Amino acid sequence: MEQNELYPIFLKVSELEVLIVGGGNVGLEKLVFLLKSSPNAKVTIVSINFLPELITLAKKHKVEMIEAAYAFSFLKGKHIVIAATDHIEVNIQVYKDCKQQNVLVNVADNPPYCDFYMGGIVTKGNIKIAISTNGKSPTLAKRLRQFFEEVIPDDIDELAENLNSFRNKIKCDLKEKVDILNNLTKGIIDKTT
Repeated sequence: MEQNELYPIFLKVSELEVLIVGGGNVGLEKLVFLLKSSPNAKVTIVSINFLPELITLAKKHKVEMIEAAYAFSFLKGKHIVIAATDHIEVNIQVYKDCKQQNVLVNVADNPPYCDFYMGGIVTKGNIKIAISTNGKSPTLAKRLRQFFEEVIPDDIDELAENLNSFRNKIKCDLKEKVDILNNLTKGIIDKTT
């Protein structure tokens, strides 16, 4: 059985520069996904033309739109790039340019040309769970996201806030603090099974 060797991280995309190349359906899908999770993401979109829905969404957020064909110069200052055009040659050129500049890149629907995947995300206040299928099945990631959205209680964020307050009041060394919090939270698993 193949093992998923991806390393999950949570990026502060409100502090990073994100470039999306492509203003069509796939570009819109990637923008929606990004802004749903991170409404203050700093995003620039480069495209020859834009879907009206994308324009509307971009205007509601901090999204800069540049009407132009992709060029290497658009990578300047970018940390993350998503190639989402309808032209595989353009997407692969974006990938090659990003690799040359050591910029993380995702070529939509083309796993061999991805440094990262945009998996399913469940968000309940401060609680965020990312789901990956190692690029094998976005549909399964979607179904798992829907499952977790149903089973995780809406008040889980209140529990996280209360535990954070309690954690800040505990006066002991780190190991004791971890032991206390582990004992306090182990009942959460028992209650959900």
